[in-house]
Amino acid sequence: MNPTDPIAAYLEELEHVRRLSAHTLRGYAHELDELKKLANGRPLEKIMPADVRGAVARAHAGGLSARSIAHRLSAWRAFYRWLAGRIELDANPVAAVRAPKREKTLPKALSVDDAVKLMEAPASATHAAPAGAGAAGSVEALRDHAMLELFYSSGLRLAELVGLDVRYVKRDGYESAGWLKRDAAEVEVHGKGERHRLVPVGKKALEALDAWLAVRGAWVKHDDAPLFLSVRGNRMAPGVVRERVKRAAQLAGIPANVHPHVLRHSFATHLLQSSGDLRAVQELLGHASISATQVYTSLDFQHLAKVYDNAHPRAKKRD
Repeated sequence: MNPTDPIAAYLEELEHVRRLSAHTLRGYAHELDELKKLANGRPLEKIMPADVRGAVARAHAGGLSARSIAHRLSAWRAFYRWLAGRIELDANPVAAVRAPKREKTLPKALSVDDAVKLMEAPASATHAAPAGAGAAGSVEALRDHAMLELFYSSGLRLAELVGLDVRYVKRDGYESAGWLKRDAAEVEVHGKGERHRLVPVGKKALEALDAWLAVRGAWVKHDDAPLFLSVRGNRMAPGVVRERVKRAAQLAGIPANVHPHVLRHSFATHLLQSSGDLRAVQELLGHASISATQVYTSLDFQHLAKVYDNAHPRAKKRD
């Protein structure tokens, strides 16, 4: 360990031993730079819990979100665990310090009318291929429409959708993480925490998928496994899918920032409003805990309260 700069030694180990990505390393470096500022020239082992609590209070008062503060404390905590294995520490000064409680924010969901409007917009209208795109533009439009329908039909996460294969594949050290089971009208996915689930695919989504599958072969090049392909024959990248969803919503005239998770929230909210079955929604979303799904009951109550305010004779506002 570099005795003059333990943070540099720690970051070097993260890069070369744990092989963290450049993006993750930049995050650690930023947070540990904040720790250096807190130390203000003192040895890092001299930092006390009171110092950390003061830093948390100042960051919170300065507008840093609870999520960002929690991330900072996690980075500091991990650093001190590493440092304790190399020098003698009285205690980890971050161990007992907690971030401010996060405000519970309700997930955004489209209204049923807007969701239907987006799904029923003609594929060509929600794609707007550039002039001269020809057949490629038409194929792209069918693919994008199938992705939209599948997001809303099955409540998939973005990573789950781009990871889908056209069928189960196991070869050359590769095994599908998710795949379409067309005959059964469902997709099989392995989501967060390696949780496995089967999710039904609705009629409209199946029709859109069939239209895409009918032309998909023209784009199959070096890898025939991915369900959704780019024009170059590669598996769709998450960032590209986000942009496609956002663009489709704009062209359909929906006044909201629509991204894949909005479609997942819309799937859950509309299903709960119609069925009232929280456990079923939990299973379909792949949540490990019912508490993660219960946030949708708040959304459902908002919907019911709005219906009540608009419909009940004693709730209507007088003009």
